[in-house]
Amino acid sequence: MTAFLEGDGLLHLREDMAVERMIFPNLPVADLRRSTEFYLGLGFKQSPQFSNEDCAAVIISDTIVVMLLHQEFFSGFLPEGDTPHLRAAGKEVVNCLSCDTREEVDTFLANAAQNGGAVFQPAREQMPGMYSGAATDPDGHVWEFMWMDPSIPE
Repeated sequence: MTAFLEGDGLLHLREDMAVERMIFPNLPVADLRRSTEFYLGLGFKQSPQFSNEDCAAVIISDTIVVMLLHQEFFSGFLPEGDTPHLRAAGKEVVNCLSCDTREEVDTFLANAAQNGGAVFQPAREQMPGMYSGAATDPDGHVWEFMWMDPSIPE
């Protein structure tokens, strides 16, 4: 099964296509509207059929859908006694999204800053052929945007 976004803004699932793994990062958020607007401001689309007052499905690509879950709703998916850590001092994961060009890295970082996020690692050449920068969303979730030069030999 694979998923794809049509012009109608809906996420469509197809059984007749090659099986591709999908990833659905579930992120707890304090303000669902603010967080959704942040991701839409980065240029992503929302899937209305998988969004409601408790969650928003944000389509990053055909195989990546970020699920923004209001923190109380998110808590229902955790072991009893666990709570979501919004804006916690420690970070558990860095979400890294590949970009097609260096300019796309710069655009993502600029859009993050303009839509309620914070750039904490300006874009730079990490090593020859790898250009990246990182920002947090309004809830402190870390996103790295990275371009790798396809002409660098393996």
